[in-house]
Amino acid sequence: MSDSTLPIIDLSRADDPSTAQAFRDDLRRVTHKIGFFYLTGHGIPAEDFGEIIDVAQRFFALPEEEKLAIENTKSPHFRGYTRTGGERTRGKVDWREQIDIGPNREPVADPQFPFDRLTGPNQYPASLPELREVTDRWHRQLTVLGGKLLSEWALSLGQPADLFAPAFEDGPESFIKIIRYPAPADETVTQGVGEHRDGGVLTLLYPQPGTTGLQVLTDDGYIDADPIEDVFIVNIGKLLEVATGGYLRATVHRVLPTQPGKDRISVPFFFNPALRSSLPEVQLPSELAARARGVSQDERDALHAVYGENAFASRLRSHPNVAQKYYAEFVEASQV
Repeated sequence: MSDSTLPIIDLSRADDPSTAQAFRDDLRRVTHKIGFFYLTGHGIPAEDFGEIIDVAQRFFALPEEEKLAIENTKSPHFRGYTRTGGERTRGKVDWREQIDIGPNREPVADPQFPFDRLTGPNQYPASLPELREVTDRWHRQLTVLGGKLLSEWALSLGQPADLFAPAFEDGPESFIKIIRYPAPADETVTQGVGEHRDGGVLTLLYPQPGTTGLQVLTDDGYIDADPIEDVFIVNIGKLLEVATGGYLRATVHRVLPTQPGKDRISVPFFFNPALRSSLPEVQLPSELAARARGVSQDERDALHAVYGENAFASRLRSHPNVAQKYYAEFVEASQV
């Protein structure tokens, strides 16, 4: 692969017996080395990519009062609209507005764990019913796509194709963020999103074509990961890295502020297991295990545990306004 651009992986090669093994070798090699790639051959129709960007633009064009009517501070499940500056990465303010849309479910009647409170309904603007229609379809399509990718990763690591499937059977907690990065207000705005590694299993990202901002950290420094029309940018999260003993790599990335006078739409889909599930630890073949970096007991304790514990802690950190309103006791306990 080039040191100045992300590799391109064609998923359709997995369906051809003559190319399937070479595809899996490429998938394993790329995500061992960098953990980020462009995904083609995914089977999602081109018109659906255009539709998700279009409905995102129409949502952010709504009057401010309509967006604030579904602000996430009205949801103990961390769903709905977040105004610009309302989310943080590593304690610093991100310069973006967004709407979080997860599995649309009834709240848990008798929560047994704090993370059970993440389960609940979404919030949608009354004047844009298409938003629910488009995101429901996107969620279904990318859930299937995420499952296929995990099966291919399992096979590439010498495991049964269904190794990871049980963790996703009891209602996966995947969710969509629809994000707008507005033009920076002034020179004090230094990050669209700060440096981070995704905490879940894998991310399928579609950024608006013709825009820039996403950067991926490589051994030679940051490189731009500019959008390609109708192509996903895929990266693995820390859960999959820990599950593979550090063989697969969750890579640091960031989003720079947009250029003056310009904004940018980005739609990540975070494919994650059920809240009460955890990923199995992969028993790598000896030749792969020898090249894994290994993971510490602290990493196992923090990430190779019940997924909901990670998800709840992440939401408390990222959305302090919601956390303080509904979960002040958990915030205070974490600061002791």
